[in-house]
Amino acid sequence: MLNIRKIGAIGRTYRNLGRYRKILSVLFKYGFGNFIDTLNIEQYLEISMQMLFKKEPKNVEKLTRPERIRLVLEELGPTFIKFGQILSTRPDLIPLDYITELAKLQDNVPSFPYEEVCRLIEKELGRPPEEIFHSFDKQPMAAASIGQVHRATLHSKIEVAVKVQRPAIEEIIETDLEIMFHLASLMERHLEDVEIQHPTRIVAAFARSIEKEINYRLEAANIERFSRLFIEDADVYVPKVYRDLSTKRIITMELIYGIKASHIEDLKGAGYDLRLIADKGALLIMKQIFVHGFFHADPHPGNVFILPNEIVCFLDFGMMGRISKKEREDFSDFVMYVVHRDEKKVADAILKITNHEGQVDRGNLENDFADLIDRFVGLPLKELEVAPLLHQLLEIVARYRFTLKPNFYLLIKATSTIEGLGRLLDPDFEITRHAEPFITRLQKEKLNPKKIMGDLFESGTEMVQLLKEIPSSLRDVLTLTRLGKIKIEFEHHGLDSLYAHLEQTTNRIAFAIVLAAQIIGSSLIVLAGLPPKWNGIPIIGLAGFLLAGIMGFWLLISMLRHGKI
Repeated sequence: MLNIRKIGAIGRTYRNLGRYRKILSVLFKYGFGNFIDTLNIEQYLEISMQMLFKKEPKNVEKLTRPERIRLVLEELGPTFIKFGQILSTRPDLIPLDYITELAKLQDNVPSFPYEEVCRLIEKELGRPPEEIFHSFDKQPMAAASIGQVHRATLHSKIEVAVKVQRPAIEEIIETDLEIMFHLASLMERHLEDVEIQHPTRIVAAFARSIEKEINYRLEAANIERFSRLFIEDADVYVPKVYRDLSTKRIITMELIYGIKASHIEDLKGAGYDLRLIADKGALLIMKQIFVHGFFHADPHPGNVFILPNEIVCFLDFGMMGRISKKEREDFSDFVMYVVHRDEKKVADAILKITNHEGQVDRGNLENDFADLIDRFVGLPLKELEVAPLLHQLLEIVARYRFTLKPNFYLLIKATSTIEGLGRLLDPDFEITRHAEPFITRLQKEKLNPKKIMGDLFESGTEMVQLLKEIPSSLRDVLTLTRLGKIKIEFEHHGLDSLYAHLEQTTNRIAFAIVLAAQIIGSSLIVLAGLPPKWNGIPIIGLAGFLLAGIMGFWLLISMLRHGKI
């Protein structure tokens, strides 16, 4: 399990200082020196920024801020690339121009040597690849930031794809997450504009996400579950996983020969019906979301292969979404209220599928949804695109500081991606036509008498259980009160920056006292005439004055840099 340490939050540490230095230098290189200075990082690392950055910032004046951020993430490697890719699906956290730019992030990384592959396979499976497989290609088929894939053949002559994790990738990710967490905590402390977004929570959520992605056992379990759900569906093919040749860091699965869904000319050349492929792909995503509540969250063209008879095969099951029956019903309510142009019920529905704090301005919220309805509802199906509608929804969510439940973001991403792929295959593709039957079915199921009675019975059971628990819970509270063990906690907000300034002021006062003591001590030594001497002046006293001068100059420069004089 990944371990994130809050470095610098309590004590000070030089752990991973080399990597920290690299990250800060890349930020400086792309013109984020002011950002680094605002965070007062030298206060925590006890290192001068002038010592850290000896080169002038790269000429980046012609680049936009989103472009510079993308370049920073690409240069810093796997962890930061993955972080940017996830942020590109969260318009509630960052503006649309950043979303567009971060969506360009790609895992353009070189492969690692075959010797490392052999070492890992032998460590994980107990034998070298030459003994386990009938043949094993030394050159990888593909390489990404987390791992790379090799073609191999089992002794049974079955061809397989073996995905092998990069050496020490877990340690690299853990180090980067630790530093990211520290930077996020400094942002919350020193940048008022980002405090509301809770950067530390974002990093923690990202840590949970990437932890799942680097555990290949979870991916194997996802493939097997997906296969069970669609075992009777002839329109989808799921690769077989070889569990005995898979571990946390290696996964072996059936090698798929097909055509990528984005290779339009190849599909046409093979005689495939592109419109049928688009329809099948959309139908499969709708089944995953609205029937099973377990869906492929990243169905981009590289992860969708087309097999003979227009059979769809999904690859890379590392990122999967899960949505409960109640969440599916709430989402279908939202869609139906939008269709029926009822902005009041739309506002009610959005409050059910989001987390929010404080009072909500219902009047403005309803007006914003009325604008959304006027903009999208009523268009001919051929002109209606779901992706812009969902992104407009996310902009409203962000405006009111709401937070959609995590799997709704994956749902929106999957839906938008499959719509883009569908329109690439068929310009007349209408995803709403595929979604409508599933949403209608959910609405009918809600009105089913058996469903209503079941919900009432479940609510009644919970109420009875609650009534049973109230007396014992009340007794516990009274007992704790009688024993004087009841505690009331108060939580303050907005004082972190004050604490930081007080700490900085205290440090400077202490520094000044030491400086004054240094000058006074040196003066006493000079007046006492203690040997050894140089030109009649005690050398120790001169050294003390020289050191005091350096300390005073350093303090003055520090104050000038921060504009505190």
